[in-house]
Amino acid sequence: MTEPATTTPHGGTSSGSRARTHQEPGPREDGGTSGATGAGPSVIPGAGPAPRPGERATLRLRGTDADEPPRYAPEWLRLREPADAAARSAGLLDPLRLRLAELPRRTEGLVVHDIGCGTGSMGRWLAPHLDGAQHWVLHDRDPYLLHFAAVASPRSAADGGHVTVETRRGDIARLTSDALAGASLVTASALLDVLTREEVGALVAACTGAGCPALLTLSVAGRVELSAPHPMDQEITEAFNAHQRRGGLLGPDAVTVAAEAFAEQGATVRLNPSPWRLGPGQAALTEQWLRGWVGAAVEERPDLAERAGRYLAERLEACAAGELRVVVHHSDLLALCRPVDGDA
Repeated sequence: MTEPATTTPHGGTSSGSRARTHQEPGPREDGGTSGATGAGPSVIPGAGPAPRPGERATLRLRGTDADEPPRYAPEWLRLREPADAAARSAGLLDPLRLRLAELPRRTEGLVVHDIGCGTGSMGRWLAPHLDGAQHWVLHDRDPYLLHFAAVASPRSAADGGHVTVETRRGDIARLTSDALAGASLVTASALLDVLTREEVGALVAACTGAGCPALLTLSVAGRVELSAPHPMDQEITEAFNAHQRRGGLLGPDAVTVAAEAFAEQGATVRLNPSPWRLGPGQAALTEQWLRGWVGAAVEERPDLAERAGRYLAERLEACAAGELRVVVHHSDLLALCRPVDGDA
């Protein structure tokens, strides 16, 4: 599944890349498009639909194949990280800690595999919530993002224990239970909704085969609430959700499919809501999210373009005035898989 990796203590640089180049919902694909209708500032790659061929070429790796998807811009991942951290469900941490406490003690402490790690926001959020030494294995197919993740990795656990990292470049489609051998925990953030049913099945099989719990956060739920309801809200939402399902991807159905697959393998599954709650203090994120959300809807349904342009302008005006509040619903999933022979 992976190329050789370099272990780097305390977040020094490592080489590697990614499981699938998602990271963390807004619309699922990268973008360099301008708003929903071609007016206004560009959408940060990752917050909106994919650009036309040749656009934002600097966001591609030199020497990669022409069909290699453009990466998610670190700027987008940094912009959304505080909202992600505030949204993730703290209510899943206690049952996770109880399971981790049952594991046999190892010299290196917990071994956590972060799948599709992006710039490493999941580790920065979770590592300080867990006690004891931790070794994080960061999986991504984008070496550029893996570099950011390694450099900015967490340095200590909740009780001051050491946290070390290594990076592995690879694709989630090749993830197996062998690749997760010895794992204490598998994590991912905003990954499930950009996977197909087959890829979710492979991820579930790898986790259950390794007998380790999985904490999979921030999967889009397909529901959005905006202050001052507008007649187009539902139409934009439905078009966006259809865009999320392009190419056989699960989009807002992903968390249900994953929960059912884990349960079928005997895992105990818990689902908690993890909504973004955006207000005047998150205006920059709200603006980018709006442009990407409406842009994806228009890409799915071009007939919406004229009305969507007016809708977007109204919403952006309210955002700039500090009058707009948005709830973007997500779900967090904790799967407590049955331990394999030899584990606790």
